[in-house]
Amino acid sequence: MSKKLVAFFSASGTTKKVAQMIAEEVKADLFEIKPKVPYTKADLDWMNKKSRSSVEMSDKKYRPAIMKKEMDMSSYDEILLGFPIWWYVAPTIINTFLETYDFSGKKIVLFATSGGSGFGNTVKELQSSAPDAVITEGRLLNHGTKQEISAWINSL
Repeated sequence: MSKKLVAFFSASGTTKKVAQMIAEEVKADLFEIKPKVPYTKADLDWMNKKSRSSVEMSDKKYRPAIMKKEMDMSSYDEILLGFPIWWYVAPTIINTFLETYDFSGKKIVLFATSGGSGFGNTVKELQSSAPDAVITEGRLLNHGTKQEISAWINSL
């Protein structure tokens, strides 16, 4: 039986709720990707070109620091990785996470929440951060209902 991990970044709490339901559904461990400096409401103002999230997302090489936890990724076969969609892709903090741990030989299935946009180039932009992993686009889970999550998990 493969061991699964649900890892997620949530700026406002929406993705966290979905991640918790997924972890419960698949009986997986849960890991929250936390920024060293938490995001404020002003940081997340995508209309302000000088906000922290806008500045980070305009520089694809930027890697926000995360709170690193000792984590033995070798004990997991599959990682379900969740995040909000920012500017049609994963926030760069997801690249930080992928570059912090060893995902060699792992299957990483993405899930996301979004106010309206899709995955865009997310898989392509994350692949270089975990070159020896297989990253696949999962599903947008905007409503985060138990039925929606259950149907998605059963389709994997």
